[in-house]
Amino acid sequence: MSKFVTSFLKDESGASAAEYVLILALVGLAVAIGAATLGTSLSTAMSTTAGKVDAAVK
Repeated sequence: MSKFVTSFLKDESGASAAEYVLILALVGLAVAIGAATLGTSLSTAMSTTAGKVDAAVK
């Protein structure tokens, strides 16, 4: 594995480091937005479920 990483870092063909950073930033942004959206959805679902369980217990 370390041999692959070393050869990858020495390879100057293809995309530059700046392009990799931009791709990484876009993927990171997409993951952050997805996590925030999923967190909000889960919070809403849990609150709704808790309310229904509480109402059923009373």
